[in-house]
Amino acid sequence: MLRLGQIGAGALTLPGLLRTEQAHSAERIPHHFLKSDGRAKSCILIYLWGGPPQQDMWDMKPHAPEGVRSHFQPISTVVPGIDVCDQMPLFARHTDKTAIIRSLTHDSNIHEPSVYRTLTGKTDPTKVMPRNARNRQDFPTVGSTVASFLTTENMPGCVTIPRPIGHDGVTYAGTYAGFLGGQFDPMETANAGETKETPTHSLTLPDDLQLTRMQARHGLLQLIEQQDRRFQSVRHAQHMDSFRGQALNILSSSRAKTAFDINSEDPRVRDRYGRNEWGEAILTARRLVEAGVRLVTISWMYIQQSGNVANVWDNHGPFEGSNGTQMLQQAYCLPSLDRGFSALMEDLGGSGLLDETLVAMYGEFGRTPKLNKAHGRDHWGACQSAVLAGGGIRGGQIYGASDAEAAYPKANPVSPEDMLATMYHALGISPDSLIHDQLGRPHKLVDGEPLVHLFG
Repeated sequence: MLRLGQIGAGALTLPGLLRTEQAHSAERIPHHFLKSDGRAKSCILIYLWGGPPQQDMWDMKPHAPEGVRSHFQPISTVVPGIDVCDQMPLFARHTDKTAIIRSLTHDSNIHEPSVYRTLTGKTDPTKVMPRNARNRQDFPTVGSTVASFLTTENMPGCVTIPRPIGHDGVTYAGTYAGFLGGQFDPMETANAGETKETPTHSLTLPDDLQLTRMQARHGLLQLIEQQDRRFQSVRHAQHMDSFRGQALNILSSSRAKTAFDINSEDPRVRDRYGRNEWGEAILTARRLVEAGVRLVTISWMYIQQSGNVANVWDNHGPFEGSNGTQMLQQAYCLPSLDRGFSALMEDLGGSGLLDETLVAMYGEFGRTPKLNKAHGRDHWGACQSAVLAGGGIRGGQIYGASDAEAAYPKANPVSPEDMLATMYHALGISPDSLIHDQLGRPHKLVDGEPLVHLFG
């Protein structure tokens, strides 16, 4: 009995999926789902943690004064009139598939609250360093809300790879299901760097528990708990079977494990994406959405040889012998992004999956107009660029505009809430849909307006 109890509520284990905290979750109250006319089935969010510089990538200002304009040069793309940075020649081949937004804006220059807002669409004044650790009072991250509305079969609803955002012992708020409870946490196969937390979910069984033994124990445990439940008044016991069943299905699913196994890919495909953590994350994301995962978040970071985490798009400089501009030329930035994104567009476009897979790419903020003394740029929430592709997005377009120094929006400002509303809309979820917190209070999914004119 004691051994059976060890694979009961907490130890089957997709840690966090079966936690008793779900007793307090709003999952008891049905969400109020409102459908949009979006047609995407899945989304890949390439989150450039640190803040990518718009002036050095997608919104170059070659006529700006020295000290503002990029050290890089603009190059033409397959769409006449759309230029991008000369460090992204492969991206330039795919602008016919993308919509580049040049007017994404908000009012924070601090990583922690900016991450929270751009991943949840909400603000919380307590989310500043170091008081930004995630907790069950947080608003859920975009992947968790999508997973709560759109079902999957024997696959997690959302996945974060290669690890969630975090450092110095803290995993950032805005990166998991918050008040929705552990059932809707993204599957995290590795913990945030520099933390002692365990990943929210794991596909690996304990060494002493094989699949057949687990299934047998699960059946016997069910019989015992059916009797025991007669004497229980705790409301969460009513939901335990469905949570455990979901966990068992994922753990026993060859489909789930195969999706994570990029070793089964043709070596030439792996070469196209790049044999590094970033290229492999993009390739894995493609495999996961092919297998039915609804939203995959790629948290872009760099783990140094010391084990420390670096948010390398935060290109103040100097870093590991590189100044701020040179940071962008290292493998952990533009070369890997250019290669991986291009391979993703080729594969999704070639297979026909691009029509039903939204690809979104942005960070928590942009960079200052002026280069600093280390030839890098500092935090700047007032303006950044973002990229959308697939999922019904009409390619070959620029939306919004920045001023002469890419410092402030000049036309069609877009808030983080608008950005998330557009992503929800693409996935067939109206931003006016409601979710409920632990106390049963309804919350509008996001207070933004979808950019519906980007579609079609």
